[in-house]
Amino acid sequence: MTHDFPASTVLGFPRIGPDRELKHALEDYWAGRIDRAALEETGRSLRAGTWRRLHELGLREPGALPSNTFSLYDHVLDAAVMAGAVPQRYRDAPDPYFAMARGADGVAPLRMTKWFDTNYHYIVPEIGPRTALRAVPDKPLAELHEARELGYATRPVLLGPVTLLRLAQAAPGAPAGFTPLDRLDDLLHVYGELLSALAGHAAWVQLDEPVLVTDGGSPAVRHAYRRLAGLERRPKLLVASYFGDAGDALPALAVAPVDGVAVDLTHGVPRHLELFEGRTVVGGVVSGRNVWRTDPDAARALLAAAGATAVGTSCSLLHVPYTLRGEQDLSPALPSELASLPSELASRLAFAEEKVAEVVALAGLGPKPGPLPVPPRAAGPVRTESRGAYEARAAAQRDLGLPALPVTTIGSFPQTGELRAARSAAAAGRLAPAEYEARIEAEIARVIGEQERLGLDVLVHGEPERNDMVQYFAEHLDGFAVTRNGWVQSYGSRCTRPPILYGDVSRPAPITVRWAAHARSLTRRPVKGMLTGPVTIVAWSFVRADRPLRDVTLQVADAIREEVADLEAAGIRIIQVDEPALRELLPLRREERAEYLAWAVAAYRRATSGAADATQIHTHLCYSDAGEVLEAIDALDADVTSIEAARSGFAVGAFGRGIGPGVYDIHSPRIPDREEIAARLRAALRTIPPERLWVNPDCGLKTRTYDEVRAALTNVVEATRTVRESVS
Repeated sequence: MTHDFPASTVLGFPRIGPDRELKHALEDYWAGRIDRAALEETGRSLRAGTWRRLHELGLREPGALPSNTFSLYDHVLDAAVMAGAVPQRYRDAPDPYFAMARGADGVAPLRMTKWFDTNYHYIVPEIGPRTALRAVPDKPLAELHEARELGYATRPVLLGPVTLLRLAQAAPGAPAGFTPLDRLDDLLHVYGELLSALAGHAAWVQLDEPVLVTDGGSPAVRHAYRRLAGLERRPKLLVASYFGDAGDALPALAVAPVDGVAVDLTHGVPRHLELFEGRTVVGGVVSGRNVWRTDPDAARALLAAAGATAVGTSCSLLHVPYTLRGEQDLSPALPSELASLPSELASRLAFAEEKVAEVVALAGLGPKPGPLPVPPRAAGPVRTESRGAYEARAAAQRDLGLPALPVTTIGSFPQTGELRAARSAAAAGRLAPAEYEARIEAEIARVIGEQERLGLDVLVHGEPERNDMVQYFAEHLDGFAVTRNGWVQSYGSRCTRPPILYGDVSRPAPITVRWAAHARSLTRRPVKGMLTGPVTIVAWSFVRADRPLRDVTLQVADAIREEVADLEAAGIRIIQVDEPALRELLPLRREERAEYLAWAVAAYRRATSGAADATQIHTHLCYSDAGEVLEAIDALDADVTSIEAARSGFAVGAFGRGIGPGVYDIHSPRIPDREEIAARLRAALRTIPPERLWVNPDCGLKTRTYDEVRAALTNVVEATRTVRESVS
């Protein structure tokens, strides 16, 4: 049997730019410094650079290079636009695409949440019974032709129809019981037109269906691909699943005459893969989720067992940094912002470009990576630790003197250009440590003063010393390494630099105490200590491949427990330990969730259970479908939990402790008015007693400007005062 599919490929590639060119162009466009044409030109340049680099790395056969994987904001949003699913309220905006992503005057953005079990955020499409679905093939066709003009024959990548509908939510006003999947036949007609438009221009089209690795969906998959594969005019179809074992769904897909499948082999060989004998099988043996080198011997064994006819990545390389080049060539004495990776660690790593080289090299012989030094210690048994009863804690905390509906923020305040410049100068040695610390103290004083003038009840120090809520802790914990330029897209223009967790974790010294104590000295109002929780630190790091997540998380929990104790000793009575990634690590299969939630909750309680009853423990979760893990959130046993709600419309029911459903979507530049905020508070008061209801934004304010923050928080405080008067 011969196959015309290329011998090696990748399912996607990073798109933010090697030097975050897209981030800077987006922010310039949103600020009015460039026009849409200039933004589009940046996109064209980045696409051309990606195809050129992938070709240089060895992906040279026709169809080996993917196209339509680039996005100005989000690929799920792109798929919704491609299917005509643009809600009417956005159509008259100056730029409907970014209005859906970020909001516009008088119109809130679409909901945003996590892409399966990753830290990438996607925009949730809205589809109702009357949504006028239609084929809009402009973007995939344009990128296909762009590549062809540069001499590359690419393989367009489309989000599959079943996944698109499963990720969408019912449009406002949809009748009870309606789900977007009810529109499957209508959407299949649209996809038929899209595939017909691509026929003759591309030999293969990749349809991404990561929903195959979740529970359910097999009947929809069987129906969808019988119909699409039966089209008279279409390219060959490669259906790609990733993020887990698609074995249970493969029989439903195999009955359709699709031409090939791409499967994630990093979890082993899926069941039922033999049903695709004689068809193209792309074996995803190079992980797109971690930064560790692939063992070529193990990879070849998996490829042979799977009967793979081509080698690929397990998923898109969107989730890893661009390249290791430049990460290991400077003095090890550099400050953390410019630190190079230790050579013994760097030799074990592969970022996106290095992973492409691995895919290409798997057809030949490659060197086998050696083991990392010092095997990690085991964590021992998991114990779910407890504090005193909530009622006793609440009584002990009354001397904090908080009003009903206390107003606070999640933690961070705007990171100004001056602040970022000072941090870079200090890291490069151009600014003396004492001068840098003085600037941080001055910024903390500014943040405290702003909050007092605005009338907030519980203050924060604003986190001016932190580059990122996980990287900052990684820089101060043993067992972690940080990169110089290892940026990964989180959403839109937002990028993070995930640390690399390679050894045993411990805390050599206090991390946050100095800054929290300084903030406390500047005000008589309560100040929160701000910590990142153990699950989130692990979830947003690249953990060495031989380390069980449970063991690593419990080690981090012990370090955070020490930090909690030191904050208490410094007189900090309110300590927030954030866990926005609690839902993110939830296994995609229901049968595996109970075990994960048990150790995740145990890790959080291990980090916080040493606090005295009089210390108020807060936690925070955002943009993560919190409703799916409400029992686990309750089991964290925090005194106060803040949850993103303004963007998602998440309605919190009865809750046994303090709860702060967000009233202000900080990921949009739109300023909510006072009546809008008051209406949200009144709605929350229907199920939450005023003594347990907190008022806060959805998330930290780091990405907003001070002008936006002042305007929004002024409305939050005034709306709260109005509602507070009505309930007192």
